[in-house]
Amino acid sequence: MRVLLLTQVLPYPPDSGPKVKTYYVLKYLATKHQVTLVSFVRDTDKPEYIRHLETLCERVITVPITRSPVKDLLFLGKSIFSGQPWMMLRDERPEMRAALRDLAATTYFDVVHADQLNMGQYALPFTKSRKVLDLHNALWVLYKRLAETLPPSKPMKYILMRDWPLLKRYEGAMCRAFDAVLAVSQEDRQALTEAGARPEMPIIPIAVDTDEQAQIARAPKGPHIVHIGTMYWPPNIAGITWFLDEIYPLIKQRVPDVRCTLIGARPPTSITERAQSDPSLTVTGYVEDPVPYLADSSMMVVPLQAGGGMRVKILNALSQGIPMVSTTVGCEGIAVAHERDIMIADKPADFAEATVRLLTDAELNRRITEQGRRTVVETYDYRQACRPLDAIYTG
Repeated sequence: MRVLLLTQVLPYPPDSGPKVKTYYVLKYLATKHQVTLVSFVRDTDKPEYIRHLETLCERVITVPITRSPVKDLLFLGKSIFSGQPWMMLRDERPEMRAALRDLAATTYFDVVHADQLNMGQYALPFTKSRKVLDLHNALWVLYKRLAETLPPSKPMKYILMRDWPLLKRYEGAMCRAFDAVLAVSQEDRQALTEAGARPEMPIIPIAVDTDEQAQIARAPKGPHIVHIGTMYWPPNIAGITWFLDEIYPLIKQRVPDVRCTLIGARPPTSITERAQSDPSLTVTGYVEDPVPYLADSSMMVVPLQAGGGMRVKILNALSQGIPMVSTTVGCEGIAVAHERDIMIADKPADFAEATVRLLTDAELNRRITEQGRRTVVETYDYRQACRPLDAIYTG
């Protein structure tokens, strides 16, 4: 089949959750179909990234996109007057529509696969193709949860409180406009159904390549906690702030020589300043290869209090043999169980206790590591997880 894949972010390198999700879907599709990729690109996307994707695709077309506070305010004003979700208007670009019109004039596609809700609007004009909407999460739930966790002093709280009901209505309507909608978890399917989607949507979880994400031989130099995640994403900032304020001090009381390393692009000043006054804390910013840090780690923490979909960082860590403590929200949608594949805790004292146990109990650390790796190989390798796409594409 000829497949048109529309993506909001360039899906390479797979160094963030959305990119991992999309890259392994693309990798699976490329083994069976002729894929044309049309993607937005940012200034940080390099020519070699596009060249790699060209080895998988028949054709790669890119459309530049930039965001700025001024543009965001303009789109917010448009949202107020139109009643459309601000989050969707931010990605409305005439350049993308023009590129797709030119493409449609010369090429017929059997399937148009829109990756993430933002790209659904661009698939609708392909009326003669089978249209598939691939949702990484129930976006309305993500922003509702985030709005609820932000303090009243944050203007974004009020923007999201206004936007998430609009987004819920938009998400339901967009789901009904597609021939098939993919959810990543049972929880997301329920939330999308609540928004108005048809309830029969298949579940295709986020997947990883367990060969590429091989188990790491860890040899930490003392008790060492790591966290990986883009540090400009508000739920990650809120989660790490909660961890540093309420949990990490409890851990240090029990394990005085503990170290903590926060890995992720564009950490805010509120996080980086803490490392200046706490010698046990390291904030790296973006790193090309986190493996050396993981090899020196005892465990990972995922202190998320808001989110949706599935956390790729957890799948990667399970595949790499990194035991972890997560909140219930953090590991939502992933088939893991407390004290089997992972440690789960939601209150600061419980989270600290679970962390201390992984830092000090070598047998528990080993057992969680082995079972977590087994679970991800059996359930979340892309060669297994993406198989339902074959039937979905043929209808």
